[in-house]
Amino acid sequence: MSSTNPIAEYPKMPEASQTITTEQHSDLRRLALLATGSTGADIERLVRDVRRKSRRQQRSLTWNDLEQALLAGQMKLSDDVRWRTAIHEAGHAIAFCDTGIAEVMTVSIGIGGMGQVVSRQHHHLLQTQDWLMRSIACMLAGRTAEVLTFGDTVAGAGGYDDSDLARATDHAVAAETRLGFSDHQPLLYRSVGGSINELSLDRHLADRVNARLMTAEAMARNLLESRRDALIVIAERLKDVGAMTGEEVRALLEASSGSEP
Repeated sequence: MSSTNPIAEYPKMPEASQTITTEQHSDLRRLALLATGSTGADIERLVRDVRRKSRRQQRSLTWNDLEQALLAGQMKLSDDVRWRTAIHEAGHAIAFCDTGIAEVMTVSIGIGGMGQVVSRQHHHLLQTQDWLMRSIACMLAGRTAEVLTFGDTVAGAGGYDDSDLARATDHAVAAETRLGFSDHQPLLYRSVGGSINELSLDRHLADRVNARLMTAEAMARNLLESRRDALIVIAERLKDVGAMTGEEVRALLEASSGSEP
C-alpha cells in the first residue's frame, strides 16, 4: 500500500486468558481484512516471524507489529493505479449490493494482487434470465465504473480466463447455448466444452452473445450513473484504508442515498 495510508498505533495484544474488548475486536477485524487472500500457513509464518522480531527487541507483540508486517507483504501500487483500482472494485461492490445478487463480504485493493471483492451469493434467488443478466452486469460493473469516472478503462478487466470479461462472456454464452434463454433455438443444448471457442466459428452466436453483454453493460451503467456520489465516496475510503467490510460499504451506500439525484 502507498505511504499515504496511516498506520494506527495499536495497544499491546491481550493475553490468551483475557477477554477481547470491542476495540480489540475492531483491531482483529482490520487485520483479518488486510490478510485477505493469505492462507493459514502464510499467516502462521507471518506471526512467527513478527513474534521472533519482537522478542529480539525485548518487548511484547502488538497489533501494530502485525499490521506493518501485513502491509509490507502487499503489492505496492502507485497513487494513480490505486485510485483507479478503488473505483473499479467500488463499482463491483455497489452493483452487487444494489442488484441483490450477492452479499458483499470484503472489498480490498493491493492485497495479493490488484484488487478483489469477496461476495456470498444469495442462494434463495431463482436463477432466471433476469438473475443471469444482473449477474453479468455485476461482472462488468468494475470496468463500467472506470469508463464513467475516467472516460476509458485499462486492460485489467480482461486478458485472462478468469477475468471479468471472460466470466461475463462465459455466462452470456451459457444463456445462448445451454440454459434455454436464447430467442434463437432455445431448446437446443450445446455442451460446455469449447463453448467460448465457438464464438470464432459461429458469427451469429457471437452477435447474440455480444448483444447480451452490451445489454448487461448498459444495466451496470444505469445503476452506477445513479450512484456516482456513492461510487466516489466508497472508492476514496477504499483508497485510504485498503480494505473494507461489506457492512462498511453498505453503510456508506445508505448514507449517500439521500444525496443521490
